Amino acid sequence: MRKIILILLLSLIEIFPQQKIADDLINSVITNFNRVKDYEVDVDIKVDVEFLKVPDSKARIYFKQPDKIKLKSDGFALLPKEGLDFSPSFLSKKDYTALYERDVILNGIKTALVKIIPVGEQSNIILSSLWIDPLNKVIRKIESTTKTNGTFTIELFYNDDLKYPLADKMIFTFNVDKINLPKSSSTNNGIRTKKKRMPDAPTKGSVIIKYSNYKVNKGLPDSIFEDKQ
Repeated sequence: MRKIILILLLSLIEIFPQQKIADDLINSVITNFNRVKDYEVDVDIKVDVEFLKVPDSKARIYFKQPDKIKLKSDGFALLPKEGLDFSPSFLSKKDYTALYERDVILNGIKTALVKIIPVGEQSNIILSSLWIDPLNKVIRKIESTTKTNGTFTIELFYNDDLKYPLADKMIFTFNVDKINLPKSSSTNNGIRTKKKRMPDAPTKGSVIIKYSNYKVNKGLPDSIFEDKQ
């Protein structure tokens, strides 16, 4: 019994520093992003899915703290929900346990790998991994395993000046069979099937989003985010 208690105590002693480091890293990212009260930005969207031919599209994204977001496009813009918002607002809810795992060099940048484990059964996320840049206080990569949508990865790229923690490019990679994408071959939105999928063959798809012409902290009105009848 004493050995069991000792093992449990040693495990707790080891976990507490991992949680403290992870919480400090996450809080630094949240605090840094909270400098952005709102923004609007132009986006160019390129979809790469093996069996679909999707035309490139343009749109405009509006964001306002804490979690208002709106996408406007004159045409059809195929953008998975998980790839629309790169803000760390989801981390503010604190409905998870965070553990620091190790330092990782990612694309030549030193990052801290943090594991996020949701608490309770409500979240669709089973496990998330965050690659946090501690120097610039931004998230460089997210990999999440979900209950219903498979695994998806978000890679975020930033300008060197980083006046604000806003990405200028995102690559969103996902399991095609787990994401709800259009399956029709010809509609006005221009989506067409390129070839038949192999049955039961896992297929990866990606969405590349480039951001330009940021307007930050200009005082966006709430009316922008209201759904017009």
